[in-house]
Amino acid sequence: MDLEAVRTFVVAADAGQFQEAAADLSITQQAVSKRIAVLEKDLGVRLFTRTARGAALTIDGQAFLPHARELLRVAERAVASVRAGHRPLRVDVIASRGAASGLMRGFHRAHPEIELDVVWLFDIETAVAAIRSGAIDASFRAVAAPGRPLPGDIESVRAIDEPLQLLTGPAHALAGARSVTLAQLAGHRIWMPGIVPGTEWAAYYDDLVAEFGLTIEATGPNFGSDALLDTVADTPALATFMGAQTRLVWPAGHDLRRIPVTDPTPVYPHSLLWRRDNPHPALATLHAHLAATAAGHDDAGTWVPHWVGPR
Repeated sequence: MDLEAVRTFVVAADAGQFQEAAADLSITQQAVSKRIAVLEKDLGVRLFTRTARGAALTIDGQAFLPHARELLRVAERAVASVRAGHRPLRVDVIASRGAASGLMRGFHRAHPEIELDVVWLFDIETAVAAIRSGAIDASFRAVAAPGRPLPGDIESVRAIDEPLQLLTGPAHALAGARSVTLAQLAGHRIWMPGIVPGTEWAAYYDDLVAEFGLTIEATGPNFGSDALLDTVADTPALATFMGAQTRLVWPAGHDLRRIPVTDPTPVYPHSLLWRRDNPHPALATLHAHLAATAAGHDDAGTWVPHWVGPR
């Protein structure tokens, strides 16, 4: 159904004259008559009868009028829902406890007037597909894993470099250390069941293992961070890596230790990805916020894989 014809019908019904409706719509009276005729043909009924005073609604016209008004209201709501700045900014943060989630909480505190939808997608291919389709506006990812460059219509900017820390239980051999070097970690078992082959974080840890001779085990099912903390607390032979800005809560009896890693400090690079032609005005506000709050990248004494970008 032609919405312009429906709008013309409503204006003509309110005016009671095609000539006045034409003036209100800034079109000719002939155009009004033509639109009404098309609508009547589509509906298979007459909507107006001509009178000496103008045009009067038929019984069918009276029945159709409230529905025509609702059609126009629904159309306006549909347009408003996607009009730039009139819908929430939708951002993927990968996980609720990670650094990207913390960045978006800071953004929300700084800009409470911007409505947000926060989602959790799995790997970079899923996130990029969602950005390109318009399902989300942006995603935080490490880019770009070897052999998988970003599509040309996707932009990225480095948002934050998150240092890794070693997480141990109280009985682990390194539990009392104030810091540990990557060389000291050689020979220790680092258990990370959340590493999934083919993901960007798997590529990151593959390079970390290859360059520094570490032993990272991804065996066993991934029951989530709570189960991981339980196991690390109870198993002196196991430790794990955690991002310094990853929010963790554990029972006091676990007595877990978060130990800085140095010489060099491995940092996990979080970048913001978005579609180049995305018009949502809140994206520019998010970019400015990240630029103002993010620390420097590639600092002396830090390590990232060679493929990480942009630098």
